[in-house]
Amino acid sequence: MTDAPVHLSVSIDRGLIKSIGIALAAGFVLAFTGAFGMAQASLADRLIYWLPLMLAGALWGQVCSTVIERWIDYDLRPWLGAIVLTLAIGLPLTFVVWGYTVFWFEQGRHPAVGRLIHFFVPVIFVTGVMSLLNIFLQRTPVQTHAAAADAKPARFPDRLPPKLRGATIRAVESEDHYLRIHTDRGSDLILMRFSDALAELEGLEGAQTHRSWWVAKDAVRGVARGEGRATLTLEGGIEAPVSRRYARALREAGWY
Repeated sequence: MTDAPVHLSVSIDRGLIKSIGIALAAGFVLAFTGAFGMAQASLADRLIYWLPLMLAGALWGQVCSTVIERWIDYDLRPWLGAIVLTLAIGLPLTFVVWGYTVFWFEQGRHPAVGRLIHFFVPVIFVTGVMSLLNIFLQRTPVQTHAAAADAKPARFPDRLPPKLRGATIRAVESEDHYLRIHTDRGSDLILMRFSDALAELEGLEGAQTHRSWWVAKDAVRGVARGEGRATLTLEGGIEAPVSRRYARALREAGWY
């Protein structure tokens, strides 16, 4: 057990916001182009049809992605991740699209189960495109920067448990629903989402190096490469992984 204070998180995950934005943008495109034989329907009907479906797909997709990435590293196997994610989202979503289509456009007609097959290909196609966009577009690490003289300081140091209060933060590592904070006085756990921590670390010079790591730039003492990926060695002997999706951006930012 740890004496770290409990901090409940209420902010919305940045990845979810990005996924919803991509989904709604795609929904507008599908509606305005009259995709999949819907050109005869009014624009209002097409918007009311596509936007809720794409939003539902984004929310379900976030759930699927969170579960699947525990088993498949999107950095190492992005295409396998996209295929599995597409099937996990698309198969149940086919039933949703079928039912919603019957409700919205074919009220009074018998919703023959045999017509499900006609929805499978377009749903899998759209889901596959969305999966690829979300996996390959989310390749820019969150970078935080030291606060200017007249700016508010970072909020995250206030999260430190009493025994680490005032310590220099070297890295933050996600462990399930907890964060392990590595400092020059040792490490400890707090209950907080990683995405919320990234927002509160603004004001400290550092960057996300992996989907579950943030590293302070001043703490980096060396870099090692092996098996196609890099590992940062931090002051105190801590080793932080660098994911392939973030490697190029960090290299261009002068991290190594």
